[in-house]
Amino acid sequence: MKLIFRYMKKYGGAVILVLFIKLIATMSELLLPYILEYIIDDIVPRNDLKRVIFWGVMMFAVAFLCRTFNVIANTRAIHNAHQISYEVRQSLFEKTMNLTGEQFDAFSLPSLISRMTSDSYNVQSAVQQFQTLCVRAPILLIGGIGVAMLMDRQLAMIMVGIMPLLVLIILFISSRGIPMYANVQAKLDTVVRIMRENITGIRVVKALSKEDYEIRRFKKANEEMKQMDVKAATIMAIPSPLMQMCLNMGLTLVVLIGASRVNQGVMKPGVILAFLTYFNMIAMGVMGLNRIFMTLSKASASADRIDEVLQSENRELLTEAVHDTVESEEAVRFDHVSFSYGEGSDNAEDFAGETRQNALDDISFVLKKGESLGIIGPTGSGKTTIVNLMMRFYDADTGLVSVDGRPVSTYGRKELRGKFGTVFQNDMIFQDTLEENIIFGREMTADDITLAVKSAMADEFIDSLSEGLNYEAAIKGANLSGGQKQRILVSRALAAKPEILILDDSSSALDYKTDAAMRKAIRENYPDATLVMIAQRVSSVMNMTNILVLDNGRCIGFGTHEELMEHCAPYRDICEIQMGAMQE
Repeated sequence: MKLIFRYMKKYGGAVILVLFIKLIATMSELLLPYILEYIIDDIVPRNDLKRVIFWGVMMFAVAFLCRTFNVIANTRAIHNAHQISYEVRQSLFEKTMNLTGEQFDAFSLPSLISRMTSDSYNVQSAVQQFQTLCVRAPILLIGGIGVAMLMDRQLAMIMVGIMPLLVLIILFISSRGIPMYANVQAKLDTVVRIMRENITGIRVVKALSKEDYEIRRFKKANEEMKQMDVKAATIMAIPSPLMQMCLNMGLTLVVLIGASRVNQGVMKPGVILAFLTYFNMIAMGVMGLNRIFMTLSKASASADRIDEVLQSENRELLTEAVHDTVESEEAVRFDHVSFSYGEGSDNAEDFAGETRQNALDDISFVLKKGESLGIIGPTGSGKTTIVNLMMRFYDADTGLVSVDGRPVSTYGRKELRGKFGTVFQNDMIFQDTLEENIIFGREMTADDITLAVKSAMADEFIDSLSEGLNYEAAIKGANLSGGQKQRILVSRALAAKPEILILDDSSSALDYKTDAAMRKAIRENYPDATLVMIAQRVSSVMNMTNILVLDNGRCIGFGTHEELMEHCAPYRDICEIQMGAMQE
């Protein structure tokens, strides 16, 4: 709830204005039964038509004022709620963009999506209802009782006696509803995860004819969420009929006792009519408070989930004391680096027992500026983890990672990553023009783009798509082949002329000829760039300055192709198998 009030405070003036308008509207509403009672008991018996008309007009004016102010307040409350939810979503998105790898893994992508959508909507609903009901409901309740006390204290005490019972019902049920809504949101995370997996991998699902299997898997998760949601909603729905029963009992007593007092001549008929109206207003006030508690119960769980992300330490932006800039011949250094992914990571691998094997174990190497490094090894050997630590998506558990002669922890995020041009295994092609996919919001010249495109061997198919290299063709990831996607992604990485170019299995969909031509063009057109290439093909890395061979997170070979062929049996086996296959 702190999050809701923190953001409402930013729009304090607008919120207070809504509350003030709502106050006037509610006070006007409280006047209506009083005026009606005055007309029936004091004006009508005098047979004064002019005064009846005058007070009738006054009653209409008060009713019109009440409705007009309610419409204005509700409209402004909706605007404020949407503006606050916009701010919450924007802050959450910006925070998500700056989470460390460990934090992102801990929250998980499906959970972050549901927090930004479902949870932010719950906050929006709470803010809107808070503005419209937090003034009206208490004033109808307290004001109705107050005016009723002035009119007839004995009948008013019936209302007062019911109030503690109603409050206890609300508090008791709400205390059990809030934790349930937190569980509902957790179940929603699972539904979003399965939905995302199937939308992303729909071609694999269809290719394996597993539509029915995935439908059953989604149905199970959806059913679990539904049951939890129904359970929470059922608990939170209990107060309404209980309170309605109590109010109806009180209303019955008011009618019986009021009618008896009218027959005895100690109370006027208009008073009992006004009492019935005030009793309905008090009932509306109580039900309004119940709605507030229900909405806030759900919003409280959602706000806590959102605030958990917003209040997480922004460790990626924290740095040690920044070192003075020094000239260094080293582009990258790993010094006895070990690292393991956290429990929530998609990259983590579980092993038997209670221990987790390191993704990297005591890795050391030096890559000088202008040199190239090939990284090769089986799936899960830690190749991509090298890049993750190099760019400080994660921090090493032990050891030191340095870039340009400085520990990565001494860099700001933008300063460090501005040195890199990177193509990852599953990079995204956006539904936009070719030009925007390559520029990606950066400032660069047309010559930079053209050189990058030609170096990535992408000019031929781009020319056919856009009728010349004007890059205006709109593209989607689905209308490009795997090789075309990879060449556009390499163009994106090269266009900014990075100091360090990282290609993580970015040529797997290219034929050998195109792969070789692309590597040659990169070396010729970007001679000063330090190249790190992760590949499964020996042919892609054999001409690198050095090759790092990984297996189960450990370095089992480091050196040139010739040195590894002589001293590293696993590398030699890979080379012989692949080269033999090529010859066949």
